[in-house]
Amino acid sequence: MSEDFTREVELGDGRTLTIHQELISDVGGVIWDSALVAAHLFLKNREYWMDKKVVELGAGTGVCGLVLGALGAEVLLTDLPERLPLLEKNLSENQHLLKGKVHAKSLDWLKDPIPESFSMKKCRPRAIHQPARITKKLWSSITNLIGTAEKNTSKLVLDSNGLAISSIKWNDKELKYTIESNGPLGQKLEIDFGSVQNVGSLPVVTIAYTTGENAAALQFLTGEQTTDKKAPYLFSQCQAIHARTIVPSMDTPSVKSTYSAKVSVPKGLTCLMSAIGDGNTESGDVTEYKFNQPVAVPAYLLAIVVGHLEQRVISERCAVWSEPSVAEAAAYEFAETEKILKVAEDVAGPYVWGRYDLVVLPATFPFGGMENPCLTFVTPTLLAGDRSLVNVIAHEISHSWTGNLVTNCSWEHFWLNEGFTVFLERKIHGRMYGEQERQFESECGFQDTLVPTVEKVFGRNHEFTKLVQNLKGVDPDDAFSCVPYEKGSALLFTIEQLIGDNERFEKFLKTYISKFAHKSVYTDQWKENLYEFFSDKKAVLDSIDWNLWLNRPGVPPKPKYDSTLMTACKQLASQWTSSEAPPTDSAPFIKMGNSQRCAVIDAIRASGGFSEAKMPQLTTTYQLDQAKNCELKFSWLMLGLEIQWQPILEPSLAFALAIGRMKYCKPIYRALFAWPQARDRAIAQFKANIPNMHPITASVIQKLL
Repeated sequence: MSEDFTREVELGDGRTLTIHQELISDVGGVIWDSALVAAHLFLKNREYWMDKKVVELGAGTGVCGLVLGALGAEVLLTDLPERLPLLEKNLSENQHLLKGKVHAKSLDWLKDPIPESFSMKKCRPRAIHQPARITKKLWSSITNLIGTAEKNTSKLVLDSNGLAISSIKWNDKELKYTIESNGPLGQKLEIDFGSVQNVGSLPVVTIAYTTGENAAALQFLTGEQTTDKKAPYLFSQCQAIHARTIVPSMDTPSVKSTYSAKVSVPKGLTCLMSAIGDGNTESGDVTEYKFNQPVAVPAYLLAIVVGHLEQRVISERCAVWSEPSVAEAAAYEFAETEKILKVAEDVAGPYVWGRYDLVVLPATFPFGGMENPCLTFVTPTLLAGDRSLVNVIAHEISHSWTGNLVTNCSWEHFWLNEGFTVFLERKIHGRMYGEQERQFESECGFQDTLVPTVEKVFGRNHEFTKLVQNLKGVDPDDAFSCVPYEKGSALLFTIEQLIGDNERFEKFLKTYISKFAHKSVYTDQWKENLYEFFSDKKAVLDSIDWNLWLNRPGVPPKPKYDSTLMTACKQLASQWTSSEAPPTDSAPFIKMGNSQRCAVIDAIRASGGFSEAKMPQLTTTYQLDQAKNCELKFSWLMLGLEIQWQPILEPSLAFALAIGRMKYCKPIYRALFAWPQARDRAIAQFKANIPNMHPITASVIQKLL
């Protein structure tokens, strides 16, 4: 090989490739400008190349393939035999910088075939007993939809969004169809049967399609993006209207159906769904899982997760799944799941779903939990190490009755899902930890969550502060907030107080759930059932200003809570907001439960009288910067951001980068965007991190800009 010299290629993340090229050479021994341009383009789309397989023909110096290898691709560098020494030299020089496997091989690409050993292996799930395929960004499927005609019709109208449909058949007959834009709701897929289907007929429609590359319901993670960095990971989030991005369906909570599925995944990966597992079989390097969901569910409760997962058994019907490195922590954190489930059954009635499993998802999951039947998805932010955040599990378990079994008929009536679930969750806590705890949590929800959201986030006259909202032409994700949760729960709390008999009100809850089980309901139906059950309390119910609670924006009348625990929090907070010297003893704060500690910080935030000068002492006295409980750390971060305390900037940016839960990252980014000194850095961080974020989270935060 002739004498050579080196050139450097910076990767933009602190790594620099050293590339040898020859002083005297033919075209294969130099770095062409076009290769540098190509490398630059690769670096602009670096996340795309993780785990991709690439063959570079006529690699020359290998600069393009080495850049891709540094970005995580598996690369085969090929060139003529006389070019191999330079390729191998550059590969050896940069081997320590490569994330993906890179090999060099002599190949005359005009004569020799590309090695068959480099062909791609793909994941092959099945939907409704039909073949499907998932690649990194696409889900190809053949789905059978079986329905009953409720009236004479010649058309079937489904929701869709970004689906590339290759064929639609009925009884092996090709059907005509049209796809029309439906604004923020995606697309309308209208299928023409060509003849009238009579009432009661059971048409089976087979649709072959592929999802779009950016299907909002799915997040694909590379191995490097997971906690254990062992294997790729896939999970779904279909609520509120994202099921239509992965399956053509009637994607509305007013329509429920059963489903079954076969999913084939590479051996070594585990597949779970919002259904009962029906066994699995191995064939070569593939494992096929079978699932069946015999209880009818709305489309938003369709869920799937595939990854390197381990199970820890909690009880005969409960288990927790997670990546192996957090399996023991998850098992400890959620050890009381069966106990919570039994208390919930005592309050709400029999559990009809068979199993109650949990899966701890990667940090990009946008919610605290998602109540997928048989398989609740939870955020790793719940792993506080002291079981202080298991209230989220009580919430998701409660959804097994209010939300999954009895469902809001449309997203305008979302409070029937969430308000009831928060109320039931706190009923469970009252049974487990005492009535004062239920009263305290309810007051915190009203005072520290609902009031600030109405007054500071939306404004008192905003449509989204109503309990029953008008969402015509609106993406339900844009309306998502604590209002349906806390305003709805406060209404139920108020009714219970006016009735004056907690035990009887709990009987009403059971009756309501039993009557509307497996159905979807509107607010008026619930209200009629309420009046029917409490027919002897009509005058009491008539005293409620229903229009104010249901249809008017703003903060409703505050219920009468037992404020014993809240008073203690406010008294401690006042010591920090008064003109006197702040406390130096941490004991009163440490002795409190976690929810009380958060309430102390939130009371300081709400006072408007906290001095920035006291922030270092508050942080040090209570060691808030070291808090492992995410709720407490979030309250501390928000206090610092609201007073624009300069030292809070770095931990806030780091927290928003590491945590994908919208409850945290949305208000943090909102505060950072509003802080002139932080805005540019926050925007730059957010935009750079979009490829790693869940599509729902990225979309919601983008709208803040």
